[in-house]
Amino acid sequence: MDHLCPAGSGPILTFMPFCVGYRSRMSTAATALSRFLTFDRAAWAHLRDSTPLTLSESDVTALRGLNDALSMDEVVQIYLPLSRLLNLYVGASQGLYRTTQTFLGNDGAQVPFIIGLAGSVAVGKSTTARILQALLSRWPNHPSVDLVTTDGFLFPNAVLESRGLMKRKGFPESYDRARLVRFLADVKAGVAEVHAPVYSHQRYDIVPGLVQTVRQPDIVIVEGLNVLQAPPHQRDTDHLFASDFFDFSIYVDADERDIEQWYVARFVRLVETVFQDPDSYFHRYASLDVPQARATAAHIWAEINAPNLRENIQPTRMRAHLILTKDARHVVEQVQLRRV
Repeated sequence: MDHLCPAGSGPILTFMPFCVGYRSRMSTAATALSRFLTFDRAAWAHLRDSTPLTLSESDVTALRGLNDALSMDEVVQIYLPLSRLLNLYVGASQGLYRTTQTFLGNDGAQVPFIIGLAGSVAVGKSTTARILQALLSRWPNHPSVDLVTTDGFLFPNAVLESRGLMKRKGFPESYDRARLVRFLADVKAGVAEVHAPVYSHQRYDIVPGLVQTVRQPDIVIVEGLNVLQAPPHQRDTDHLFASDFFDFSIYVDADERDIEQWYVARFVRLVETVFQDPDSYFHRYASLDVPQARATAAHIWAEINAPNLRENIQPTRMRAHLILTKDARHVVEQVQLRRV
């Protein structure tokens, strides 16, 4: 995992004290080739400016995911500056939309600003999405913020079983990508009501007949494993992808070895809690002791989650507008922001 320079992107432009990665021997020409500005935690925290803290300790506790190390310090130092940045992006987007509508002679309703959020299983992207939803909804110019997970666009288990894809759940082919693209296209077109399917982690399946209704919010956060996917070859422009509809995108990153440890630790916690419910799809694991649970989780990781991360998820990292990189403590240590 790179800590200072993203792979293949060249050296990082530095404006000390705001950016880390400074190298005195760096040439001006090489610096200009970088795609990202890179910030350490302290430098990024400085960019909060005067953004107020609108979440309490109890709010953060309620939003924190299972086995996630999110603290109030993390919210203040990482997510408040990020909410400020996104607020500026949303404001600029709204202004550009109004300008375009004036040019066209239209007075249509504002269309939602869409944020895509990607990353591995167990890296903490769901917690990141919930925190951003809570913070962004407290800004006065975009109080309505919806969060949609792409789990709802997985094919039902019956379809996956018929196609031999149950062990490929979470891989790109396990999603109804046409339905996801149609959903995003309708959201971006300002359709009054758009419906997304709902997924139950307890049932490990789509809930028949249950939908999440999106009614022209100011912002929609779309969170999922593969949301930043693009055509295999950039010349392929015949098909739309979810990422084509994003105004801003975020990738939550960490070393694969750390993510595996977090996945295993979370699985052990689930065995002790959620899997004890007889209605849980994974109730068959409820009797595992800790060593058995760890071994089972490691096997699932090696067979399913690691290949999906390497083949499909991690390759989309460099397509994000912003990368949050976590250290072994599950704490964001570095932020990379793509140049405009």
